Amino acid sequence: MKVTIGEKGLKCSWQKEFPKTTKCCRCEGTSRIGFVAHEGMDKADLKIPYICGLHDNKGKGNFWLHDCCTVAVYFCRDCLEPTALYNQG
Repeated sequence: MKVTIGEKGLKCSWQKEFPKTTKCCRCEGTSRIGFVAHEGMDKADLKIPYICGLHDNKGKGNFWLHDCCTVAVYFCRDCLEPTALYNQG
């Protein structure tokens, strides 16, 4: 897994680009991007196990990732609680 700090990481997404801010999961304030952790975007990553391999994905009550993922972590400017958004390849 690789980490890209700040707004540069917003483009490290398997789907559409992550937003610069998002709503805080605790107080609904504004959360600003901190970093993006991403896997599988470089050819060298093909030999490294992915997070999706950690657990089975068998549906309701046992959901898990089905592919390589990217996680954007935001921090609230009001309460500093972290909020995460993710997507998969």
